[in-house]
Amino acid sequence: MKYVKAAWDGDLQGFFTDATAYLAALPELEGALPPGARAFASDADHYTRNATRCVKDLELSDIRIATDKSGTLTLEFAPNQWKHDAGLRITYEGVVHFTLAYDHEIDWMRSDAVLLDEILPTADGGCTHEIALTDATITVRAGDLRATWAEAVEAAGAGAGAG
Repeated sequence: MKYVKAAWDGDLQGFFTDATAYLAALPELEGALPPGARAFASDADHYTRNATRCVKDLELSDIRIATDKSGTLTLEFAPNQWKHDAGLRITYEGVVHFTLAYDHEIDWMRSDAVLLDEILPTADGGCTHEIALTDATITVRAGDLRATWAEAVEAAGAGAGAG
């Protein structure tokens, strides 16, 4: 990620996360982001740690990739029972790149949870969305995205595995 910091800190024996630089740059980036990405990135609760709509601590629960050439990708995140009142579904349109890279270093956690994310504009008018998880990184480059907070995601995420 260019601005957001999210990594394991051995000295703290925990994850260090900091979106300060991204939040400072976001006012300049917003105009170049497509509408859905701009709305999601600039939501007041997105990086507010104690907010129920903060992405931190959501758990990756499902990945659905279109099998046709529509370029659609859906990521679902189940709520953390101690923090969120709903899960999050992110649907990407016009996907041209998707990677899920696992580190396989943290075997003591049941599932991968979101540390933080960063959405940046691309030269073609789309966006790149990078999501740092506790033991993996997701990178998506797409035309736009639509983020939906919903209880339906919570139900869909219960017991589901990443894809």
